[in-house]
Amino acid sequence: MAGSQQKRNRWLYLVLLLMLVVFLGFWTLPLITAVLQENQFVGRTTAESSLNLSQEKQTELETEAKGYQLVLQREPGNATALRGLVEVRLQQGDLQGAIESLEKLAQLNPQQTDYLVLVAQAKQQVGDYEGAAQAYKTILASKPGDINALQGMVNLFLAQNRPEAAIGLLQDALKTATQAENVNGASTIDPTALELLLGQVYASQQRYAEAIAVYDRAIEENEDDFRPVLAKALVLQQQGKIQEAKPLFTTAISLAPSKYKDQIKQMATNSPDLETQTEPLETETEVQ
Repeated sequence: MAGSQQKRNRWLYLVLLLMLVVFLGFWTLPLITAVLQENQFVGRTTAESSLNLSQEKQTELETEAKGYQLVLQREPGNATALRGLVEVRLQQGDLQGAIESLEKLAQLNPQQTDYLVLVAQAKQQVGDYEGAAQAYKTILASKPGDINALQGMVNLFLAQNRPEAAIGLLQDALKTATQAENVNGASTIDPTALELLLGQVYASQQRYAEAIAVYDRAIEENEDDFRPVLAKALVLQQQGKIQEAKPLFTTAISLAPSKYKDQIKQMATNSPDLETQTEPLETETEVQ
């Protein structure tokens, strides 16, 4: 069972990356998004557009698609065939076709909210903002702290030039997290992730003082968490305040798990003297 769950999560991760590659700008997030969750550090990926597929490749993909469609005629709920068809449609650049299969997967796996997040992202890309919003609301109705749904909803608001709606959504989520913690002594919602996302929205609107105030609060609440430290460093770097950012990058590197240290160093490349201030740190190489 655990192996099956791991395979499904890996597929969702790969599909998201494929969507990012095929539809450049589909989910264009500020760099700070990389630190929202420690287990979601996603490297930048580049690839040729699906529009540049050779005729041979297009024929191959269409043959694959027909094969999956034949299976689904016999077994409409075959998850393997649905996932395969999603991958093919994305490689073909047929986002609308991918949406149909993703919606079926979401219906088959109501507890796996990542499918519905992918549906919402795809609908936003094709201009169906109402459909995207409804998908996110469905997730947040049962899981108000789902960071992927919150990130998606924030992006949707910003795409519609509604920053105050995005800020209000995150402030409400933070209140819910605080109330849950006061009642139960613990919360399933990660308040630090919410604060980082709120700071990201402020920064995207060039409201840097408010962004830094949010990060300072998160740093005070979580002294050993590298994420708010890195977020603050990135905002200072964005403003050209390189000297102020340098010690924060150094601190973030010292606090971060080994597997993230190299990525943080890359983010700090605009701080040329950082390497001379930081002792070499061993890094952990992960084979995905």
